[in-house]
Amino acid sequence: MSDHDHQAGSHSGDVGEHRCDDAIAQLQAFLDGELDEATIARIEAHLKQCSPCLEAYDFEAELRKVIAAKLRNDVPGDLRTRLTAVLDRLEAESGTS
Repeated sequence: MSDHDHQAGSHSGDVGEHRCDDAIAQLQAFLDGELDEATIARIEAHLKQCSPCLEAYDFEAELRKVIAAKLRNDVPGDLRTRLTAVLDRLEAESGTS
């Protein structure tokens, strides 16, 4: 099996009780802390046993750090304030739907 096949989740068995495609599909929610404890535990177990998915996780986590650092350093204060207000509003709306 090639690394590409493994990353796409097309291998025949489960790795760490959680298939690659499921782990990758939930990666953003995992990084955002939006999953229940059982799902978090399954994804963590999968990442410990699956190098391609762990690499995807590491990449996404590092990308978030780079973006956050860029935003802190390069966004003018008034734009940061407006973006924060929009994000807060969107979060409030998604919490009520």
